[in-house]
Amino acid sequence: MPVISFANPKGGTGKSTSALILALELAHRGGKVALIDCDPNQVTAGWAAAREANGDTIPFTAIPNPGEGDIIDVLDTLSAEYPFVIVDLEGTASLMMSRAMSRSDLTVIPMQASPVDAKQAARAVALIRVEEKTLRRRIPMRILMTRNNPAIRTRDEKAIVEQLESAGVPMLDVPLHERAAFRALFSFNKTLRELTKAESAGLPKALENAEGFAYFVIKALKDEMRGEGDTNSATSEAA
Repeated sequence: MPVISFANPKGGTGKSTSALILALELAHRGGKVALIDCDPNQVTAGWAAAREANGDTIPFTAIPNPGEGDIIDVLDTLSAEYPFVIVDLEGTASLMMSRAMSRSDLTVIPMQASPVDAKQAARAVALIRVEEKTLRRRIPMRILMTRNNPAIRTRDEKAIVEQLESAGVPMLDVPLHERAAFRALFSFNKTLRELTKAESAGLPKALENAEGFAYFVIKALKDEMRGEGDTNSATSEAA
């Protein structure tokens, strides 16, 4: 069953938020989901632990902090049991990142529309290309734009998207916008559908964004299964 990793060697790009939103949306649709938190900050695992402490249901199985030596076995075991396994990786290039990507059916690279984030996203893409050559197989990937303004597309964002597209780096067809509700997930340890208007403004738009994000992640997985994903990879170069 698919393993979806969220990776970027730079911290603060929205990896944990993206991973949590995807896990919640897939669980809401009836999927059985495992979320592995490999980030030393343990943001998603902390969200689950806080809900458990409050006596609230956790919509997915939370796996906190597996070690580098265990991650392959953990992924192999969980992917045999769960329809979806999501991995929230630490914000640094590491052996953990390489090992998780080697087992991933899709690696999502969250990045904000800034030159610094673009450089680090390029590092993540380069790491994936190296892993592809080592494994002699493709590792499907998608860039996810995060924390952008839903009303205004900045000049930096336009330029970065154009550069990614011209370089043949595939992108998810929907960004995760800057939304108060996404921050409120961690402030109140709730799901989007549990939040109230008093806890966050703009809930309908945030929910629409989250649903669209999950839809396009699943679409990317299906496209890859049909062989319609990125062809600019180690395997295509070797063919």
